[in-house]
Amino acid sequence: MTESAISLSPENVFFRKKRGFVYNFVIRLFKEKPLGGIGGIIFLILLFTGVFANFLAPCEYNEAKPLEALKPPSAKHLLGTDNLGRDVLSRVIYGARLSVIVGASATTFSILISTIIGVSTGFIGGRFDLYVQRIVDAWMCFPGLIILIVAVSFIGPGMWQIILVLGLQYGIAGSRIVRGATVTTRENMYIEAARASGASTVRTMLRHILPNIMAPIIVLFTTRLAAVIIAEASLSFLGLGIPPPAPSWGGMLSGAGRSYMLLAPWMLIVPAIALSFVVYGINVFGDALRDLLDPRLRGGGGRYTLETRRGLLFWKKKEA
Repeated sequence: MTESAISLSPENVFFRKKRGFVYNFVIRLFKEKPLGGIGGIIFLILLFTGVFANFLAPCEYNEAKPLEALKPPSAKHLLGTDNLGRDVLSRVIYGARLSVIVGASATTFSILISTIIGVSTGFIGGRFDLYVQRIVDAWMCFPGLIILIVAVSFIGPGMWQIILVLGLQYGIAGSRIVRGATVTTRENMYIEAARASGASTVRTMLRHILPNIMAPIIVLFTTRLAAVIIAEASLSFLGLGIPPPAPSWGGMLSGAGRSYMLLAPWMLIVPAIALSFVVYGINVFGDALRDLLDPRLRGGGGRYTLETRRGLLFWKKKEA
């Protein structure tokens, strides 16, 4: 018996299926989408850094030491200091915390808005769908950055103001994706069966529609997370985001970062690299999730599930 046949024995296949969805998904992620796996690692590093910023940062993010201003990277300050003598590494680490808070909160708020609008309009349909989607069309006609600038100018800069504005901006626009998934799902036979059994509209949406569109919602969350982080950095760069001395990555790129970019380039390069890596990692991770969770791509199982099915079929034929 060959080694490949042993690896596909019924016992091994059964044990592989017993490992659970999460374990199988992680294996598929790194086998089929290794770049997406790297993006997932970057995403986990961002979460870990944001949660444990107090323990990882060597100094307080606003601890100024004028005598150590504009010091290059050294053993004491691994990424140098800024024009006020503050440790750049500490500020980048605390900036990750701000990115996690703003990104997670605004993205969750936007997904909630997208789900409510998309599921209700896609399932109910009719004039309600027509009128609401025309409002969404009008909203999407305006450039996103212009809407953000105008909204923040009215309500003022601040973390919770940014979360509210970004949540509304991406929530209304993202409802189109959820609506499309809902329209496709409502045509299935089990929806007709739920209606025939007397299930109410709300119960049908919560118990039958929503669980079956979770895959595109999860993918939408990851893609929106990267967009929210880059939008917050853009607003902070323009002076409309989280006000100083909060160590926002966009704020670090603006102001003193541009003023001292030739004298102390690490003040500009370090937050730029951090922002680029995080946004790139989340984007490729979101693309990998889309390919792996979309049931229309190889039945949602991918090569890993295909190999398992071939192994079961091989042993059934052999036993017969």
